[in-house]
Amino acid sequence: MMLTRIISGAVGVVLLGAVLFFHDTIVLPIAVAAIIAVMLFELLRAVKLHKCIPILLAAEVCGIAVPTLYGYLTKLSIAGPVYEEGNVHHDFHAWRLADDYNIYVFGIVLLCAFVVFITWLKKHKEIRYEQVFFVLAVMILVPQAMNTMVRIERYDSKNGLFLLIMGLCGAWIADTGAYFTGVAIGKHKLCPEISPKKTIEGLVGGILTTAIAYAVAFSLYYGFTGKRAAVAFITGAVCAVIGTVGDLSASMVKRQIGFKDYGKIMPGHGGLMDRFDSVLFVLPTFYVFITIFGVF
Repeated sequence: MMLTRIISGAVGVVLLGAVLFFHDTIVLPIAVAAIIAVMLFELLRAVKLHKCIPILLAAEVCGIAVPTLYGYLTKLSIAGPVYEEGNVHHDFHAWRLADDYNIYVFGIVLLCAFVVFITWLKKHKEIRYEQVFFVLAVMILVPQAMNTMVRIERYDSKNGLFLLIMGLCGAWIADTGAYFTGVAIGKHKLCPEISPKKTIEGLVGGILTTAIAYAVAFSLYYGFTGKRAAVAFITGAVCAVIGTVGDLSASMVKRQIGFKDYGKIMPGHGGLMDRFDSVLFVLPTFYVFITIFGVF
């Protein structure tokens, strides 16, 4: 079992590394779209709607459109004309494309929502309202949350890759720190009915590990200042807490539905929802922090 987890994890790391290598191309948005597509399928399977083709297609179209359109249009704004007859037009160009993106995505989401509701009307004896509103929620929230991978990378053309890696690390470093701390000194259960193995000591260890890692990484990359180290430390701590909330929320859904894992795409690890549950919460939080505070 452990060997399977190691091999599966190694394959995942290689694939992620390949995507990050081509981060400044259309490869990143396409990869994010593929991840979203799998996650949405796993979530629809959890509520037994994965065999309802109209709803499945509506959710998938909605999910795939968000990162694909954003990646394509923002790439145009970056590669588009900056100077025209001696005047700077880059900002105007970027704002116009951002407005186009919002209109396109709103239209696609609205159309997909109509498909879901029309299908519900036709199959109202088979599909319950809880399932419908679950689908509507995840087909909006999951793509927007995961699309922050592209938003973070496009935030800074020179340092986007570093920021994206730190955003992902905000979730995964916390998991690692919490695991080893919990194994070493964990005694008090955090949420035994939802996630029996999580401990309060593990949570604290995950928070401190992520906070310190952020403070060190940002200080080494951008240069040390007291403010930068402090804001990075706080950002890391907040991301660790938010990631735990995401992890527990996904676990609670599995508990209530009666699932062990969302999928089997990663042997020994489960589905992509099992790997990206905390990322769904951490990436938007990290994006808000770098947007408000710049690069600290």
